[in-house]
Amino acid sequence: MTSGPILLRRPSRRFFRRLVFVGALAGTLLVAPGAAGVPGDPTPPVVTPTMVGTLGGGGWYRSTVTVNWAVTDPESIILSTTGCNATTFTTDTTGTQLSCSATSDGGTTTITKTIKVDKTPPTVATVPGRAPNPSGWYTTPLTVSFAGVDPTSGLAPGACTTATYSGPDNVAASASGSCTDVAGNVAGATFAFKYDGTAPTLSPIQTKPGNRSVQLAWRASSDTRLMEVLRAPGRNGQGESIIYRGSATGYRDTRLVAGRKYEYRVRAYDEASNRAEQILKLVATGALLSPAPGARISLKALPELIWTPVKKTSYYNLQLVRGRRVLSAWPVRPGFRLRRTWIYRGQRHRLRPGVYRWYVWPGKGRLSAGRYGRLLGSSTFVVAK
Repeated sequence: MTSGPILLRRPSRRFFRRLVFVGALAGTLLVAPGAAGVPGDPTPPVVTPTMVGTLGGGGWYRSTVTVNWAVTDPESIILSTTGCNATTFTTDTTGTQLSCSATSDGGTTTITKTIKVDKTPPTVATVPGRAPNPSGWYTTPLTVSFAGVDPTSGLAPGACTTATYSGPDNVAASASGSCTDVAGNVAGATFAFKYDGTAPTLSPIQTKPGNRSVQLAWRASSDTRLMEVLRAPGRNGQGESIIYRGSATGYRDTRLVAGRKYEYRVRAYDEASNRAEQILKLVATGALLSPAPGARISLKALPELIWTPVKKTSYYNLQLVRGRRVLSAWPVRPGFRLRRTWIYRGQRHRLRPGVYRWYVWPGKGRLSAGRYGRLLGSSTFVVAK
């Protein structure tokens, strides 16, 4: 084999023309456009908003909130952004839109967020279930409702509470409640009032009959501020009338009609107008005080006959009649207790069931003188089995 230099053949012009065509074709493939129409980047930027604040209900923020924007594109550089600076909201807003747009070789992305801020709690009003009594007190359980107004996010459903107060008695009682808005802000309110649900106490009424009069006496608890006495029949033909109003511990009612039945209602009021009441019924007496006219007395009891004392009287003459006169006595004091048996005009008499009428005359001077004044009066009582 013969060695020697290899002689290369000079390329033809046709070869060079083909080579230029292939190179041009290759260059075209390297710069082919991507899916977004931008060479080399098939996707647009990613825009991510971040909110820093206290998020409440319904998408509302109830604190200062700052909106930050993160813009990324791992495939190409960000060419431009619009509205992507951090924004801070310090005041309430019912809805403010923020938009951030970012452009890269892959295209443009725009994200919009609506920011709602309500940092202000509702305005709360108290609504008591009823007005106090004329003296300014509540004396029975009170329900207080709470009503709210919130101009920004509005009130949440069932947002306002109610409260019921039923004691203890307190001149500075209160009931508290609240309202909540959609954002979650809570505001409270308190309703202050005077409460007294306890009536004063009143002891049974004591009575002391007089000649066409009666003395009433009572004891009431220390919280009593007013006493009131009503009588039926009343004065001047009234069915019932108030005959006393004040702070005393007793009252003497006069100008009664002997033998007439009266009903008294004695009332004690405290500062809150709570009332305690005692009712008593009696028959008015004249000069003959006890038993009251028509009173019923048990046969087992020995009635004491009592009458009004008369000045300058040495003795009295008492006469007892049951169909006929069965007793005449001359006591020196204004009273005489009957016995179970006694002797009158030589005959023994016994206290028996039936109606008795009795009379009393005042005596002047010596008993033997037989000087009597005007008849004090007469009355009846019934001895029952």
